[in-house]
Amino acid sequence: MAGPAFRAAAVRVRVPATSANLGPGFDTLGLALGLYDDVVVRVADSGVHIDIAGEGAETLPRDENHLLVRSLRTAFDLLGGQPRGLEIVCANRIPHGRGLGSSSAAICAGVMAARAVTTGGEARLDDTALLELATEIEGHPDNVAACLLGGFTLAWTDGGAARAVRMEPAASLVPVVFVPAKPLLTQTARGLLPRTVPHVDAAFNAGRAALLVEAMTRRPELLLAATEDRLHQEYRAPAMTESADLVGRLRTEGVPAVISGAGPTVLALAADEGEADKVSRLAGEGWTANRLALDAAGASVLPLSAGPAGGPGGSDGGSASGGAVGGGSVTPGAGQAPGGSGDRPR
Repeated sequence: MAGPAFRAAAVRVRVPATSANLGPGFDTLGLALGLYDDVVVRVADSGVHIDIAGEGAETLPRDENHLLVRSLRTAFDLLGGQPRGLEIVCANRIPHGRGLGSSSAAICAGVMAARAVTTGGEARLDDTALLELATEIEGHPDNVAACLLGGFTLAWTDGGAARAVRMEPAASLVPVVFVPAKPLLTQTARGLLPRTVPHVDAAFNAGRAALLVEAMTRRPELLLAATEDRLHQEYRAPAMTESADLVGRLRTEGVPAVISGAGPTVLALAADEGEADKVSRLAGEGWTANRLALDAAGASVLPLSAGPAGGPGGSDGGSASGGAVGGGSVTPGAGQAPGGSGDRPR
């Protein structure tokens, strides 16, 4: 069988930051945030050439070990063959190793770019297969589902097949992320989780996770109760005591606050812009507080001339368009900072 043909022109992919778990929805719920990495990929005559600006510019590999390159390679295999060479430019804005889905962003950017640069790529690798592939690389569907679909997502596996449903979060919600100076390896956070939990705690979280769907989409006044958790945050607290303390302080003030993903970033869900202003001032020293928009588009293929993505304190919040992975739901039909920052499955 003949290998695939590749487009001569470069493609640009924009991928959002994501917050997984949201309290009780461990490894299941995710939220796309208006903070973006941009990746430009062009098929070249030979070799792999990578330019990185922003997060990880001084530390990430510029070879086949880069998570973005590994994701591109895996996708190209499914698409029928590898190009002779690749030229890649990364503009990284998502903090690495902070629980904001930087690894998922790299993976989703890689598989999206591979599909976009391959002639007939969407026919060879549809949206369902894209979610399957990203989940296979990442290990869990929660962050990659939110990254691909945008909005508020519920992800699960059925017989080993990743599935996800996209829901529209309440428009009034304003995410505020409190990012600490030091990262935390997800492996460290996961290593603190017990193999079993009390039945009463599992039942508690099942109820809160169900309530969270209603709170996130229609009744945000229920978010404080809906974001309670007994499955993972308390067990992980010894690895991020300052984050756990901040979550406690915010919740005492009536603010729905959780550990974002595996941490150590803290996510607060403000009811509106006014509350977001107040919440942003509650952390104190040692934290960078960023108000972000909700991302609605998910991973998108953009014109090369598109403007810069939104950054901390003022994003374009889901304005990306053109080639976004379809919203609604994804079900099997037939089928870290980029480069390995330590921001791995949550």
